[in-house]
Amino acid sequence: MTESETGGAGWFRRFHPAAPDAPPLLCFPHAGGSANSYHRLSQGLSPRVQVIAVQYPGRQDRRREPVLTDLAELAGLIRREVPALGATPAFFGHSMGAMVAFEVARGLDAPPPVLFASGRSAPSRSRPQCAHPMEDKAILADVERLGGTNARLLGSRAFARMMLPVLRGDYQAIDTYRYLPGPPLPCPVVVLASSDDPMTPLDDALAWRAHGAAGGGSHVFTGGHFFLDANEDRITRIIRDRLP
Repeated sequence: MTESETGGAGWFRRFHPAAPDAPPLLCFPHAGGSANSYHRLSQGLSPRVQVIAVQYPGRQDRRREPVLTDLAELAGLIRREVPALGATPAFFGHSMGAMVAFEVARGLDAPPPVLFASGRSAPSRSRPQCAHPMEDKAILADVERLGGTNARLLGSRAFARMMLPVLRGDYQAIDTYRYLPGPPLPCPVVVLASSDDPMTPLDDALAWRAHGAAGGGSHVFTGGHFFLDANEDRITRIIRDRLP
């Protein structure tokens, strides 16, 4: 049976049991995504890894809360809750989630042991101009172009109406984000990228390696922007091999 647990100020979800000594992995969703986007990864890593998924405001059981349109504010609120988890977990972020994870890690007194940055250009390669559409039809077309679970559900008008405010807010958070140069993280960054990602050029993704300590690495896949879906077994092995 799937188990869901809320921790901190309603920010964290756990879906599957883990061994008492299982290392924790804190997962940050993509734009438009929810904690449930990591359900399959949690299942694949259980019980050897305790997956904890972040639930951003504005979706699922937090749908009555306003979507945060400032990525730095979002990261700051999450950062305040991380110490409640005990020892800082490893971080995993896909797409927008990689940038949120990076900003959370930058401000922590105790950094994560490793950060997995997936499907996103490095902070130093972020673009200063607006990169995402904001009109409803254009937003839905963009999600369909990138693929993923949301794209398969967009035929439902009710689902589309529910998702548009979340997507619009997340897109605004991405487009207004500005990287402030600083020292690299004191932990290694492991890059996960797709060679056929229509949103993230491979060179921009591999530039993440300059944002972490020695001992990181990179893994290149195929499968478009949401390559996690088609490469689940390989990715779970990569995560398990990097965690204690």
